[in-house]
Amino acid sequence: MTEPTDDGKGLAATSRRRFLRNGGIVVGGVVVAGGLAGSEASAATENADNLPPNVPDWMKTPGDPMGSQLYGMPSSFEKDVIKNIPKNLPQYLSASGRTPLQDLDGIITPNGLFYERHHGGVPAIDPAQHRLMLHGLVDKPLIFTMDDIRRFPSQSHIYFIECSGNPGYKKPYGKTASDLVGLLSCAEWTGVSLKLVLQEAGLQAGAKWVIAEGADAAAMTRSIPIEKCLEDAMLVYSQNGERLRPQQGYPLRLLLPGFEGNMNIKWLRRLRVAAEPAYSREETSKYTDLMPDGSAREFTFYMEAKSIITRPSGGQRLSAPGFREISGIAWSGRGKIGRVDVSVDDGKSWQEAQLQEPVLTRALTRFRLPWHWDGQPAVIQSRAIDETGYVQPTLAELLAVRGENYFYHNNAIWPWRISAGGEVTNANA
Repeated sequence: MTEPTDDGKGLAATSRRRFLRNGGIVVGGVVVAGGLAGSEASAATENADNLPPNVPDWMKTPGDPMGSQLYGMPSSFEKDVIKNIPKNLPQYLSASGRTPLQDLDGIITPNGLFYERHHGGVPAIDPAQHRLMLHGLVDKPLIFTMDDIRRFPSQSHIYFIECSGNPGYKKPYGKTASDLVGLLSCAEWTGVSLKLVLQEAGLQAGAKWVIAEGADAAAMTRSIPIEKCLEDAMLVYSQNGERLRPQQGYPLRLLLPGFEGNMNIKWLRRLRVAAEPAYSREETSKYTDLMPDGSAREFTFYMEAKSIITRPSGGQRLSAPGFREISGIAWSGRGKIGRVDVSVDDGKSWQEAQLQEPVLTRALTRFRLPWHWDGQPAVIQSRAIDETGYVQPTLAELLAVRGENYFYHNNAIWPWRISAGGEVTNANA
């Protein structure tokens, strides 16, 4: 059979030949002349007996029978794709664990890798004994069982949740994408509209805030503007098609798309409708910031537009020059991502990246840019522009406005430095 010519019918084959010619080929299990990542190259040489044309070991005997895992688990070869939990914390009741963003594809975070932030540990709640109280400035105070909640019309939406301290403003900065912005995850959430539940009770005149309280040992409490409660807020009981994990608020949590993670109260037990905010610990002493002039910036609810390159990123290594894809994620609490620009020359010039569909409001958006690395040192970075026209700033621009006493809502551009040897490190470190 003759090879296709370089017309439309032969485009795929031609592209493949061009990639093999420019990016390197595999000969006898060894990558030569250009290009796959080091982990891919080493994996191909570990056991030559399992490589073509030989019959690999796993074809010679039957695999595990049905039922060997009553709840499916990842492959044992993916054992290193786990939550990023610091090993030196003084205690773990009020602590966080990060999503390994650099190891994931697409926009959905698996439930087992969803980031965690707890203030009083993870309670073990019997859903049959859990209740949601709704009272305050309402015509009819109500107490709901979980069965009552599930009687309301359900809805499912894909949204991200991000901790507002993701990351901080002061050094030392993290080494990997997970270290920097791993307090971020995205899921399909299923539950009911908070607006419907509030309408069931009947809002009274003067209802301006809803005070939400969790059933954890910290009794986490935050004040929610009534406008958000009547817009897209949800009471959710399922995540990615299954019931919430205990770490994510089982059996019921509040979801406020685009708002800082701390406000998405887990283990939700009480909603009090009020005329004023509660000014709780978590919105005065915490989750508020000192400005350079000494004033305090409070109630900074929305997470602004942000992005980060996850491949290649800190802790990874490029094995050789050649073609590779730059890929990352972008998000905005204000709505959809409108565009993502990528620079491969330390911000001197920018190229528009391709956005992977679907591009959803207040959800992660995957972006991609083909790149040929010439083997020279480089600094790569991305900047997000959301549908409001807001442009993700640099760290220097943020510090110039907010000062070094600021802590929350760091949505700065984060560059990665690639050495001539292919090592990828944090360019701001």
